Amino acid sequence: MKKLIKHTDPVLLVGDGELIASAAVCLLTAGHTLNVCTQNVADFNLLLNKHIDSQGKNIPLREKLAVSAVLKANRDCSLVIAITHEDEEKKKTLLQKLTPLVRKDAVVAINTETISLEALQKGFDRPERLMGLNWTEPAHTTFFLEVIASDESEEIAKGISILAKLFWSKDPYLVKGDGIRSRLVSAMAREASFLVDNGYASVDDIDRACRNDAGYYLPFCGNCRYMDLMGTYAYGMVMKDLNPDLSKDTHIPRFMDKVLQDGGMGMKNKKGFYTYTDGEVERWHDTMEKFSYQIRAIIEKYPFNYNKETYTD
Repeated sequence: MKKLIKHTDPVLLVGDGELIASAAVCLLTAGHTLNVCTQNVADFNLLLNKHIDSQGKNIPLREKLAVSAVLKANRDCSLVIAITHEDEEKKKTLLQKLTPLVRKDAVVAINTETISLEALQKGFDRPERLMGLNWTEPAHTTFFLEVIASDESEEIAKGISILAKLFWSKDPYLVKGDGIRSRLVSAMAREASFLVDNGYASVDDIDRACRNDAGYYLPFCGNCRYMDLMGTYAYGMVMKDLNPDLSKDTHIPRFMDKVLQDGGMGMKNKKGFYTYTDGEVERWHDTMEKFSYQIRAIIEKYPFNYNKETYTD
């Protein structure tokens, strides 16, 4: 493997939305000097300051940060991270813009949930330097990081996995070609939608079932180990009987389509599965951030088969 990217190396972070701010805090806390390109600088700074303050640490993170709304040439960064909306053409356009602006040996890591890495590598000048990297919000408190590699980019993906594990406070997993997180979530959402559409359950019922059952054991050990813990054979028999009756729908469910037709963006515009007031939205976000620190502390007490490794520059 070639020389690893260090936790002190400069990084270029490109994108928009809440995830950009929390990812920035994650990278700054690790020790990186960070250049951020985002269209809404004011919103980014507001969220960034909120996240930094919530850490309660006296660390001068802002001193290592430069923010701009314009994508400029950046020859110093050995790692470029892009977090964009799930639109194949827009992702490809961004990758083309980045090519002449960054150094040739820079690793480019882009989020991709439903678009194959191979599709993004086509037309990219340096496919061996392109990999997938999926985060979850808030990125600075969660252990989640999905690393996606192709045969061409497996070496650099392994290097980023090591960096993330040792310095970004992540418990990453590496997969080939396509991500798995969205497939797992979508399978659950499809069945939940089927149950709601057909009158078997309400949205509230779905949330309570997930929160009060899986919400207890998933942070402890995940799905498969929990089945081992409870009795794998029994779960196999349930699947044998139940799988033929599960939803195989390929269309958007009716109640979800209604939300989309109404322009529902959840708490962002107070149109989603539930209704919200302005004060409620702010409280939900504040409570979520507080909870993310608390659940992280609990998960740290029960590590998932990973060891603290040593790192040598």
